[in-house]
Amino acid sequence: MAWRLRLAPEKTNIDFFNHQWLTFGGSMILMVLAFVAWGVMGLNFGIDFKGGTTLRTESPNVVDVGAYRAAIEALPVGDVAITEVFDPNFSADQHVAMIRVSSDDQGEAVSEDLLAQVRAALVKTDPDLKVVAEETVGPKVSSELIWTSVLAVGITSLAIMAYISLRFEWQMAFGGVLALLHDVFITIGIFAFFQIKFDLTIIAALLTILGYSINDTVVVFDRLRENLQKYKTMPLRDVMNLSVNETLSRTLMTSITTLIAVGSLLVFGGDVIRGFSFAIFMGVLLGTYSSVFVAKNLVLFIGLNRSDKPKKTDKSEFANIDA
Repeated sequence: MAWRLRLAPEKTNIDFFNHQWLTFGGSMILMVLAFVAWGVMGLNFGIDFKGGTTLRTESPNVVDVGAYRAAIEALPVGDVAITEVFDPNFSADQHVAMIRVSSDDQGEAVSEDLLAQVRAALVKTDPDLKVVAEETVGPKVSSELIWTSVLAVGITSLAIMAYISLRFEWQMAFGGVLALLHDVFITIGIFAFFQIKFDLTIIAALLTILGYSINDTVVVFDRLRENLQKYKTMPLRDVMNLSVNETLSRTLMTSITTLIAVGSLLVFGGDVIRGFSFAIFMGVLLGTYSSVFVAKNLVLFIGLNRSDKPKKTDKSEFANIDA
């Protein structure tokens, strides 16, 4: 018989509720800390969500952030943020910086004349410097993007809840979506705490997290539904434990292979997609954790109606649709 790698024993009997006030309670504490970081520190909005212009510069000389800042702040601009970009793929003489010049106090976009002065000031500081990319977003467009992004995440969550309600039970839908929001909010809290740039690519990552995380949760819920029919007298807590144990190997295999792929992007993908890759990486970790320790706990707290219901012969019943 050929040897096969197993990330978990063929049969496990782990009590995932044994330390629920540590695992589930820890998740609730992380949620609170995420909201505190979000409210107190705020998000480091990228150019997509904050009107202004971002310049990407390259030079064979070492980036002198202090000199760059002094040259730009001498001009009539708003906030200035300068970040040196590090990437293992850069050559030894390739020094890259991201320079964001925000909109002025009147809420207008940075004018082209002022941008020309910024470019001239940078070149004066380093004659070998080149501006290789430039991106401008007006404040009106950026504020609309914020609300559109919130709406996208909200509608996606409601759509997932509606599907799970039709596919399973409303308690599972409610618990599953709360577990999804747990993943999203903690990820946003991490971005707020470490002040990682938050732009439209991160919104795409959050939507990806919603899709990935609910996939894991649905697998557990599907096995739970089968076991509820099979073990009608077994306590709900024990049925949930059994369901998670039976799907544990699949959950670990899916998560670890996904983390390997996303980890490669995080290390070798470059600075342009590093924020996106980091958000996906954290989302996969949190999504796996919430599928095992959060979603089922919420369903257990809400409770399930395990009374026998009369079977319907109508083949159009949503609950009988295979997905």
